[in-house]
Amino acid sequence: QVQLVESGGGLVQTGDSLRLSCAASGRTFSSYTMGWFRQAPWKEHEFVAFISWISITYYADSVKGRFAICRDNAKNTVYLQMNSLKPEDTALYYCAATNSKVAALESLYPYWGQGTQVTVSS
Repeated sequence: QVQLVESGGGLVQTGDSLRLSCAASGRTFSSYTMGWFRQAPWKEHEFVAFISWISITYYADSVKGRFAICRDNAKNTVYLQMNSLKPEDTALYYCAATNSKVAALESLYPYWGQGTQVTVSS
């Protein structure tokens, strides 16, 4: 069992940057693949990025080159650095954890945080 708490969301303007954090409980954080997903109003969950237990990263095409995911196993925390933000990045951002070695599918993640809101104004 792992509990996840996101933070770092907020209201920013187009072109600004934000860094989201996700703090995890438990002693086995380093063994989890950690993912970020987002959900915009009236839309389904959308995969954003994941970082595996050996720090392999993978991004959705919509954020590639603008977002970066990293992890600090000593702090049980995963980060999502978001640069060049666009209004279409507005969403509730969730982090999630899985024992799968690589995972871009929402269904592979059993553990989820409550989300942090990111709003990008034009």
